[in-house]
Amino acid sequence: MPESFFILSKDYLEIAIDEIISIAKTYDRFAKVQIISNLVIIQSKTNWKEIANRATFVKISGQILRKMSGLFLDEENFEVLKNAKTFVCRIINLSSNNFNIPELEKAMGDMITKFSKAQVSLENPDISIYLIFTDQENFFGFSKRYEIKSRPKKIKKHPHELDWKLTRAMINLAGLKEGETVCDPFCGTGTTLLEAESMGIHAIGLDFDEKMCKISKENLDANQYNSKIIKSDFSQLTKMINEFDGIVTDLPYGTASKSSENPEELLKKFVSILPKRKKIGIMCKKGFEKKLKINPIKKYEIYRHKSLTRIILIK
Repeated sequence: MPESFFILSKDYLEIAIDEIISIAKTYDRFAKVQIISNLVIIQSKTNWKEIANRATFVKISGQILRKMSGLFLDEENFEVLKNAKTFVCRIINLSSNNFNIPELEKAMGDMITKFSKAQVSLENPDISIYLIFTDQENFFGFSKRYEIKSRPKKIKKHPHELDWKLTRAMINLAGLKEGETVCDPFCGTGTTLLEAESMGIHAIGLDFDEKMCKISKENLDANQYNSKIIKSDFSQLTKMINEFDGIVTDLPYGTASKSSENPEELLKKFVSILPKRKKIGIMCKKGFEKKLKINPIKKYEIYRHKSLTRIILIK
């Protein structure tokens, strides 16, 4: 079974690792996982591009050809370059060893040109060849050039809106699939809706603030997206329980909430109608999670500043 590799950003590393695993398991529940620092290796029938296209924190990804005990490569290793016109060599050093990376990349490029008709190109090559060094084992892999989907446009924003990276990660951590529907009962400027649609997931947004509904609609229209927006508070969830597969939202707090109701009272009401057996990804202010009582399978802390730490709960 093919093995894929993913080099992750070290920002929110725990979330990044769990997100990759969640995506892989969403597509193939029998996928096997190996983690070495910020390198995640997935053995699965799912192509690495499908996983990378959904993931938030992937810096480099591709397919592993084989594990290596040393630096020795032969002609068979470069069969992948058979129809390529251009290539580039990249060394990724996750080990405690010090390598002269430019020198290694050049030597590897010289070696490949002896076995292949492809020429080195540092800009937009057909294929990127990777040697990945770790303290445990080394890997030889590659990735072919492919079109990366453009980010959704956000023409109107708000100071307290949900961060798109964490939103996207929450959708993936909740295990929502293409064709399913996510609901954000506090949709604000529409971040959840935009990220969901960009991944082929349908979305419904609720917000009691007419201005926020209008902004969400404008942001969706700018991307030609079709998510449904309803001007209503979260109590509407009880009437549309069969219309969505999961909830992903950032619970309002303090100045982020325009509701005249006490945030704690609002949370109690929200929790009381939170549907069971739905996929859940919720962000809230630290301390609020104790009042939610939703028994999450995963919990993450996001430090913002000394007076604010956010909590992500996945169920």
